[in-house]
Amino acid sequence: MGPLVVLAYSGGLDTSAIVPWLKENYNARVLCFAADVGQGAGELDGIEEKAIRSGAVGCVVKDLREEFVRDFVFPTIKSGAIYARQYLLGTAMARPVIAAAQVATAQEAGAQTLAHGCTGKGNDQVRFELNYGILAPEMGIIAPWREWSFTGRKDLLNYLASKGIDVDVSHEKPYSRDRNLWHCSHEGGVLEDLSNAPPDDMFLMTSDPTDAPDTPQDVRIEFEQGEPVSVDGVPLGPVALVEHLNVVAGAHGIGRADIVEDRLVGMKSRGVYETPAGTLLRAAHRELEQIVLDRRTLSLKDQLAPRYADMLYEGRWWTGEREAMDALFASTQQRVTGDIELRLFKGTATVRSRRSPFSLYSATHVTFEADDVYNQADAGAFIRLYGLQDRLASELRKTREDVLV
Repeated sequence: MGPLVVLAYSGGLDTSAIVPWLKENYNARVLCFAADVGQGAGELDGIEEKAIRSGAVGCVVKDLREEFVRDFVFPTIKSGAIYARQYLLGTAMARPVIAAAQVATAQEAGAQTLAHGCTGKGNDQVRFELNYGILAPEMGIIAPWREWSFTGRKDLLNYLASKGIDVDVSHEKPYSRDRNLWHCSHEGGVLEDLSNAPPDDMFLMTSDPTDAPDTPQDVRIEFEQGEPVSVDGVPLGPVALVEHLNVVAGAHGIGRADIVEDRLVGMKSRGVYETPAGTLLRAAHRELEQIVLDRRTLSLKDQLAPRYADMLYEGRWWTGEREAMDALFASTQQRVTGDIELRLFKGTATVRSRRSPFSLYSATHVTFEADDVYNQADAGAFIRLYGLQDRLASELRKTREDVLV
């Protein structure tokens, strides 16, 4: 009896080929692990049967949607992290929760080896293996894409055809997709040529902005301590809230991003992303922070957000660094409570109104009308002190220049 290998399994092209390949090359018994992180559209329907048809001894499916949104998406919203100026980290956020559940499944089954279907060119191999190494350093790792002789997706299609295994991918439309509650990414195929526009029929979560409703829609999102809790006055749990906003924003063509990003392995790659709910939540959260947090706290967050994004993008979730930053961000979110109204129209989300019991905005101070709280004459002394150092430096330079002459 061969070793038991637990494979991170999606039922797609790569992992469908890995099951028979592991049996042939490692004499392995393959237990597939599939994570439900909100792929939607029945993507996991029949996945257990598909895994067994591919030669697996079984398939464990775990619903991780609540944990994914609550423990990974919401902390990332609080951090303000964004990668490559546009990427809202949908794939990167899902990897640590999937890896942790896969490791737990392997431990429960008594397996000593983990496997994944990540390519040797991508980021996910790093994310999965860093997490494996932290959570289960005693386990072996098999990364078929770094070992087998297949050179691309067409080879895999031919290999699966020879085994009589069907997958929902064709030679004509070989997109690599990753979908979860937060986003859907599209890579490969015609997108590999940067001069090609994304095909209209490629998008799954968003309508074409030009086809979106001609009437705008206003949406009010309420937050408590930095976490979204309701939409238009209706309390919603984490999963239901993201699902609802995906539908609303997607209908208005909001959340598309065509990005050329820097992979960890050193190459630039192109990904087209759909993140409808995430686009609204990021816009609303940033605006709420803008009225609640003081200038220096906002500046500190803006300095740390790129570091958080890099940490997450690079797969370093289960680390002391992330725990320390989460603690800092949680401190900044204590008063990030209130609601933001956004107007959705033809691919855009525009702020309409802002409310918070902790707002630092004071209309009585900023008014252009008469007030009795601000003495404008005080500004003169402030300016003299604010510019004192530069004024002294200028005077000293002039003195020294006279001496040099």
